[in-house]
Amino acid sequence: VQLVESGGGLVKPGGSLRLSCAASGFTFSSSGMNWIRQAPGKEREFVAGIAWSGGITNYADSVKGRFTISRDNAKNTLYLQMNSLKPEATAVYYCNTRINDYNYSGQGTQVTVSS
Repeated sequence: VQLVESGGGLVKPGGSLRLSCAASGFTFSSSGMNWIRQAPGKEREFVAGIAWSGGITNYADSVKGRFTISRDNAKNTLYLQMNSLKPEATAVYYCNTRINDYNYSGQGTQVTVSS
């Protein structure tokens, strides 16, 4: 299983970023996927999740209405569109999946929201 995140960077409050996660080594189109994040000095937390078909999504309350998770099963790629970013969104963002009771995550991509 390989998950490679990209798209992070420095953005001003109120700005937008789109994260991508390229997946390989497993049947992406059959797997639920998540975005999780870890801010400095804090535990990892759930951000958003999407079912294998893309038909069901769920979000942490803190990002509802501003973040959108999506996937392209033909490209084995997961996305996270982040709008109206706030400084508290500063964190390393990871894509994540659970296969055979084991959690897999990528190396993460840094998102920094600062003026």
